[in-house]
Amino acid sequence: MTSLCVASRCVTKVKRPAEEGVNKMAASVRQVVTGLSRGAAPRTSSPHQWRNSYLSHFLPSWKQLPVCKFHTDARKFHTAATRTLFRLRPFYFLVATGGGYVGYRQYEKYRDRELERLGLEVPPRLAGEWEVALYKSVPTRLLSRAWGRLNQVELPTWLRKPVYSLYIWTFGVNMKEAAVEDLDHYRNLSEFFSRKLKPQARPVCGLHSVISPSDGKILNFGQVQNCEVEQVKGVTYSLESFLGPRTPGDELPFGSQEPAREAGQGEPAGAAQAPAHCSFQNQLVTKEGNELYHCVIYLAPGDYHCFHSPTDWRVAHRRHFPGSLMSVNPGIARWIKELFCHNERVVLTGDWKHGFFSLTAVGATNVGSIRIYFDRELHTNSPMYSKGSYNDFSYISHSNKEGIPMRKGEHLGEFNLGSTIVLIFEAPKDFNFHLKPGQKIRFGEALGSL
Repeated sequence: MTSLCVASRCVTKVKRPAEEGVNKMAASVRQVVTGLSRGAAPRTSSPHQWRNSYLSHFLPSWKQLPVCKFHTDARKFHTAATRTLFRLRPFYFLVATGGGYVGYRQYEKYRDRELERLGLEVPPRLAGEWEVALYKSVPTRLLSRAWGRLNQVELPTWLRKPVYSLYIWTFGVNMKEAAVEDLDHYRNLSEFFSRKLKPQARPVCGLHSVISPSDGKILNFGQVQNCEVEQVKGVTYSLESFLGPRTPGDELPFGSQEPAREAGQGEPAGAAQAPAHCSFQNQLVTKEGNELYHCVIYLAPGDYHCFHSPTDWRVAHRRHFPGSLMSVNPGIARWIKELFCHNERVVLTGDWKHGFFSLTAVGATNVGSIRIYFDRELHTNSPMYSKGSYNDFSYISHSNKEGIPMRKGEHLGEFNLGSTIVLIFEAPKDFNFHLKPGQKIRFGEALGSL
C-alpha cells in the first residue's frame, strides 16, 4: 500500500509541469481562435504577416514545454521536446554510413584472408558500376596536382630530417642504397621521391634477356589469352582498351606488319578487309611461332621510384591516355575491373629482337606526374587534356628513322610516388618467367629468358 502511494505521488509530480505547459499553449491558441471568431481581423496586411503573427503567439508556448523526468527505483529517464528529436545532422549521418561501409569492406577482406589461409579459393568481388562511378567522381586529378605543388615546396633545413624520417619509418625506405644518404641534401619531397641509387646497389643481370625495370611487387605475369590481360589473379582487362586501337601507318608501328591497304587499289575488297577479322592480339604478334606475354609490377610508396629499360629495344611511339587517378594498390586492383584502363597512363611501344615490345607507366592517386627522360613534350595530369581521349607522338621522323634506342638498365623515367608498370611483349614460345606471384623484385633482377 505504501509503494502505491509513493508511485501515485511521483506520477502527480510528473504530470503537473507537463499540464501547466500544455495549458499555457492551449490558452494561447484559444486566444487567437476567439479573436478570429469575433471578426477581429489581424493588424497585418498580408497572409504572410498573419502567419508570422500566429506563430509569434504559438511558438512561445511550444518552447516553454518542460523537460520531464521520470523517476523509478531502477533508472532515471529524461525526455525532451519532440522538436529536438527530429533535428537533421547530415555530417554525423555521412560519417556513420561511410564508417559502416569501410568497416564492412575491412571485414570482407579479413574473411577472404582467412579463407585463403585455409587453402580455399576466394572468387574476386568486383565493384559495381555505381561504385566505380562514385570513386571516379572524386577529384583525384585535382588532388594529385595539389600534391605535386606541395612536393615542390622547399622545406627549411631544420624540418627536412623529421619529415623524411617519418616517411622512411612509415614505408620502410632503405636510405643506405641512396646515392646521397644525407637527408638535408633533399630540398623538397619531389627530390626525395626521385632519389638516385648507388651504382652497385642494383646490379643489372646480363644473363637474361628481360630484367625488372623497377623495384616493386609482381602482381601477375604469363601469356596473353583471348586478348585479355590479368591485372591480378581472376581480374582482367582488355588488351585493346589498354593499349588503344592500332592505327595503320608507318609512324605508329605496333609491330613490323605492313598497314592494310584500302579496297580498290589492285586487290579485292575481301583482301583489304581480312585484317579486320584478325584479333588485336594477333596483329601485335609479328613473327610466326611467337606468343604475347605480359608482366605487371606494382611500386609501393617506399620503393625506388625511377624505372629503367627492361631490355635492349627501340622506342618508336608514345601514346598518352589522360584519365582518372585511382589507387592501384593490389586491394583496389582486385576490386575494380579494368582499373588500368580507367587510369592515366603513358604507353611506349616499339620493337626488340623478337618483335613487338611495350612498356606502360600507369598513374595513380598522387602520381599524376609521369616523366619520360627523353620526352620533354610529355605533360601528364594536365587540365588541357580531358578523360576518355588519347594523344599520339611518334619518335620516328625524317631525320631519325630509328626512333629512340634504349639499352638494358638505362634510365627511362620516374614516378612522383609509387605506381604500376605493365610490360607487354612478343617472344618465342619457349620464353620462361623466373617469377612467383606476389614476390618482391628489385630493378636489375631477371624477369625471364629464353
